[in-house]
Amino acid sequence: MTIVIGFEGSANKIGVGIVRDGVVLSNPRRTYITPPGQGFLPSETAKHHRACVISVLKEALLQAGIQPDDIDCVAFTKGPGMGAPLVAVAIVARTVAQLWKKPLLGVNHCIGHIEMGRLITGAANPTVLYVSGGNTQVISYSERRYRIFGEAIDIAVGNCLDRFARVIKISNDPSPAITLSRWQKRGSQFVELPYTVKGMDVSFSGILSYTEEMAHKMLGAGECTPEDLCFSLQETLFSMLVEVTERAMAHCGSREVLIVGGVGCNLRLQEMMEVMCQERGAKLFATDERFCIDNGAMIAQAGWEMFRSGHVTSLEDSWVTQRFRTDEVEVTWRD
Repeated sequence: MTIVIGFEGSANKIGVGIVRDGVVLSNPRRTYITPPGQGFLPSETAKHHRACVISVLKEALLQAGIQPDDIDCVAFTKGPGMGAPLVAVAIVARTVAQLWKKPLLGVNHCIGHIEMGRLITGAANPTVLYVSGGNTQVISYSERRYRIFGEAIDIAVGNCLDRFARVIKISNDPSPAITLSRWQKRGSQFVELPYTVKGMDVSFSGILSYTEEMAHKMLGAGECTPEDLCFSLQETLFSMLVEVTERAMAHCGSREVLIVGGVGCNLRLQEMMEVMCQERGAKLFATDERFCIDNGAMIAQAGWEMFRSGHVTSLEDSWVTQRFRTDEVEVTWRD
């Protein structure tokens, strides 16, 4: 049996997860919550992670019922993500690995999401829609790489939703995407918004600028409600994502779609993707917020796959990077 502990802290979640041969033993996390209308700064987020990481680590070990001696490898998020939080968590992972005399392994955050999704859902070889606060990518595996078929050319869909949430003062707890999905159910009037798909890529900066400029004017004039704007924004953004995902499926001849990342737990996105999959005779795989939102178990699972195929990271190479492309990693653990 191989047991891997994973440390995740690339954004406002600090998580520690433990995985043993495809079984999640523990997966506690803490979220840095800011007041409605405010985002989270890297320095303040890193401070939060430093304050919480030891208690989360103890909780993970206690829930898993194991001791440090039982662990075979210490994995951590190498990137992409916010610089200061990444560094704060990487320092802890490096320290723990040296104290426990365990090998260290830097993991790509995006691949962590994919491997967690594959483990939980049982998807074999899906077209992956990875949607989060920092990334929007349509991905498919081929020849030892996760190939990016399309992506956001400016800001991620999660960042667009987060910034819109600040405009109308939506809570960050547990995440703006989840809160928006609850609000949109009460919306009934569709407001036409910019729709920008460029080949296999999408653009969200235009729709964000438009909604930021028009929201207060429209709400002040009584032309629509905040719920109507939530409904309209989600319908437009998610239609764009379904379109490029379907195009990637057609290119690859795929019959599976896997949605991962924090925005992936949005039920409306799952509903829209399910309709498209049914029309194509395909199957949708998705998870809930336990595994969609950033967590330590996803880093542990990707680390487990990598460690079993011979990957380790030397202490000298255990730096972090805010820019770490999904397709930079050689995927040696898949056929």
